Amino acid sequence: MLSAQWISLVTLVYVTLASAAPGEYRFQLPLGLSEQALNIPQDNPLTQGKVNLGRQLFFDRRLSADGSLACATCHIPALGFSDGQPLSNEINGQKAERNTPSLVNRAFGHSYFWDGRASSLEETVLLTLRTQLGTTDEAIVQKLSGIRAYSDEFRRLFGTPVTVGGVSKAIAAFVRTITSGNSPFDRFEAGDRTAISLEAQRGFKLFKRKAKCAKCHKGFNFTDEKFHNTGIGLYDPDPDLGRYAITHRNEDKGAFKTPTLRDLAHTAPYMHDGSLGTLEEVIQFYNEGGLKNPYLAQELKHLHLTPQERADLLAFLYSLTGAGVNAPTPAPPK
Repeated sequence: MLSAQWISLVTLVYVTLASAAPGEYRFQLPLGLSEQALNIPQDNPLTQGKVNLGRQLFFDRRLSADGSLACATCHIPALGFSDGQPLSNEINGQKAERNTPSLVNRAFGHSYFWDGRASSLEETVLLTLRTQLGTTDEAIVQKLSGIRAYSDEFRRLFGTPVTVGGVSKAIAAFVRTITSGNSPFDRFEAGDRTAISLEAQRGFKLFKRKAKCAKCHKGFNFTDEKFHNTGIGLYDPDPDLGRYAITHRNEDKGAFKTPTLRDLAHTAPYMHDGSLGTLEEVIQFYNEGGLKNPYLAQELKHLHLTPQERADLLAFLYSLTGAGVNAPTPAPPK
């Protein structure tokens, strides 16, 4: 049964099963994405059963310490799997220090979290459960073991009782099936010259040349998966030093991961701290060359974009919004 809140404006494209062997999950990627770029670990191959289990767990609030949050609470399908808030939620009504990033196209990812603290989706899931959802490995095992449907499914899929490792693998498997493609821009690149406006076409040229966006927002997923300092937040009284907290290298002070630009129309507010509310603000921020500081990314310079050029660039960014589908919200098993 579909919940009405997920129906309209959903910007993902769920990958479907295509000519797969029994139990196997094969990607049928939407237009614009590259099968060769998929990053699926050998120790967690995709299966239909694992994806189905991961979807159930993704929407189940019982994974959090107080039963108030699920992964889907902060990663809402209709918002490009972000949450529309400057800072993401934690248990007990607390706010996290950073904005919720979109989960679309993480099957192509190589670094995770804004600061790159995790090297895989599986590790990302575990860290999220232990921090934002405030739970422990022991509590998860105890809760899910007491739910027969989960206990039976773990034995069927993994041949073991419920384990935290199995939980992380299942949720990661589901997240890898969340993709965004077949956007107007993808159709334009495939040969449909009418798929995007002349304004957006001019914006694409600016994106690659004068605006220099493509220096960091590279490839079909529009991210280099690397970390850059834009100056955002460095002048706060207690600044978030981003990647520096992981590497302790001075050059990483204030550096944060380059997000994908796909589905930007639905993932406001922007930046790691959610401090820019609109794409117009984002464009103006980069037009001014970011916030000057000793560690500012060398790619950032004053762009001197005219009002028309900023409008053209905005039209191009909107053209990266993928095709929408209904997102099923499963009832929690008992």
